Amino acid sequence: MLLQSTQNNLSTPLINFNLKGTDEHFYSTEDFKDREILVIIFMCNHCPYVKAVVKRFARFQENYSSKGVQLIGINPNDVSTYPQDSFENMKKFYEEYKMNFPYLIDETQETAQAYGAVCTPDIYLYDVNRILKYRGRFDNNWKDESNVTQNDLEMVTEMILEGKSISSIEQIPSMGCSIKWKN
Repeated sequence: MLLQSTQNNLSTPLINFNLKGTDEHFYSTEDFKDREILVIIFMCNHCPYVKAVVKRFARFQENYSSKGVQLIGINPNDVSTYPQDSFENMKKFYEEYKMNFPYLIDETQETAQAYGAVCTPDIYLYDVNRILKYRGRFDNNWKDESNVTQNDLEMVTEMILEGKSISSIEQIPSMGCSIKWKN
């Protein structure tokens, strides 16, 4: 089912987590305290919306890592009903798409629930003070990168790194598959 993210939690603080990554290492928000910006993306392996943009996520991380920006992917889906989103398949997905940022599993779904995540991808950008400044789409054409005319996440990231306010920027929701919640 196609859903859109919401902006009902803008200006709220970062919620801590401690989740296992595809490298078997556990990550918490503290592991990234030296980063200027944290971008948390609720995502999964099977969603066509994620598959269409995951290489763009990796390119974004490559371009912004030296500027103090860190992406973190979190898979919240119920793997009992969606085995293609299992931890073992996450490892394969990570390699297949040459991901260069941590990809974590939220087995209990507590992290996704605490964040109020609704779809994959659902993108959250936190500033240096770890306040949610942006919750919206990556760019304006998930389906065809050659037709992208507006790189929303990149534009907002640049503005925040330059110390500019983004309050005048229209935050257009991300859209994607619904999170597959446990019963």
